[in-house]
Amino acid sequence: MAKLPSGTISVIFVAQRTELDADGYARAAAMMDNLAAQQEGYISMDSVRGTGGLGITVSYWANEANAKAWRDHPEHTAIRDAGRERWYSEYSLHVAQVTRSYDWKKP
Repeated sequence: MAKLPSGTISVIFVAQRTELDADGYARAAAMMDNLAAQQEGYISMDSVRGTGGLGITVSYWANEANAKAWRDHPEHTAIRDAGRERWYSEYSLHVAQVTRSYDWKKP
């Protein structure tokens, strides 16, 4: 975790996983994590998943154009389509701009 610059774009992806093809999903998720990190304007990503399959992933981008470029990346688009077919029963996506960010760590 790190403090984010004001103006950072946060893309918040909340998804309910199906029980289909867990191995394929894990491979695709790792591939997308690696690919996102190579994109211009990528800052970082946080992700959690509960035992019931509900997951939240937040990716952070330097600006809106970088976030949209990731949305439109051909490999990301193909994996998104596969997710709709196999891995997700539903999802929501929210885009927000960071106005304030701070960290705390136990000494």
